Amino acid sequence: MIIVSQVLLNILTLNNRRVVAMALWPIIILKNKDMKINLEIINHERIHHRQQLELLILPYYFWYFLEYWYYMFSSKMNHQTAYMKISFEKEAYSNQDNLNYLKERKFLSNLPYFNK
Repeated sequence: MIIVSQVLLNILTLNNRRVVAMALWPIIILKNKDMKINLEIINHERIHHRQQLELLILPYYFWYFLEYWYYMFSSKMNHQTAYMKISFEKEAYSNQDNLNYLKERKFLSNLPYFNK
């Protein structure tokens, strides 16, 4: 299910203007309706849905934020650098252009991106 709501996205991202979409199982939240036709963004968020499902949703969020906080505080990175180091994001960004990726993706495919 796709919801278009800039207000909701702003609330969930603490008003981070760089965020244009977010996957929160079972929905994808988009900043504006034009993004519905951006297949790469939709694919990126669907990759996150697959990651969320295979980790039974709540452990995904725990792992996601654990990685983020590790990079932010232990490695003293800024927000954007820490975000881009998260294994789930690396996998999604690396494969968002491959619209067949989810058909060929293997279980826990984010692991090779972990700590890379």
